[in-house]
Amino acid sequence: MSRQAVRSTDPKKVVWTACFAFCNIATFVVRSKLNHGMPVDKGSSELFTLTYGSLVAQMLKDYESDEEVNKQLDRMGYNIGLRLIEDFLARTNVGRCYDFRDTADKVQMAFKMYLGINPSITNWSAAGDEFSLILESNPLTEFVELPDSHVNLKYSNIIPGVIRGALEMVQTEVVACFVHDQLKGDSTSELRIKFVRRLEDAIPAGED
Repeated sequence: MSRQAVRSTDPKKVVWTACFAFCNIATFVVRSKLNHGMPVDKGSSELFTLTYGSLVAQMLKDYESDEEVNKQLDRMGYNIGLRLIEDFLARTNVGRCYDFRDTADKVQMAFKMYLGINPSITNWSAAGDEFSLILESNPLTEFVELPDSHVNLKYSNIIPGVIRGALEMVQTEVVACFVHDQLKGDSTSELRIKFVRRLEDAIPAGED
């Protein structure tokens, strides 16, 4: 993983500036493709991957532990999800989810739309309140090797955050986390999503 040479004296400001730039680039690339009816191609995916890698590298400099970086990535994803859901609903014109299985289908649809991958939905709990998304490939982790010094880093933790924020905007509280990760030697990456509760009709304030 490449690292930049400049250290910030104000970590939070630099990280959130980097996040803003990352979001703008990712949104521009995806929307420009979708507006022209085009799939997210390999070149666009590589730009997205490299931009995200630079963001994570900066965070590893500015925060003291992998655990803190994990929290920040989840928080960033959450705030992105709060906004991304509006774009998703506008583009797909889908209605309210009937149940959690319907929610799973729409999350799968979003992966294909924004990341260009089609994860499989599997491992449903007996109660139907928990499922897994299996990612045969993860565009965020292309060109990435996790250093031995960062074994606790959840490199793609922005993705569970996006899901959490997006679903909260449609009154569904979930817990989402990666339970298997190709960067840590697993054959596939598995994202586990668990339903917590239905929320009242209130707009989340976001996480600072």
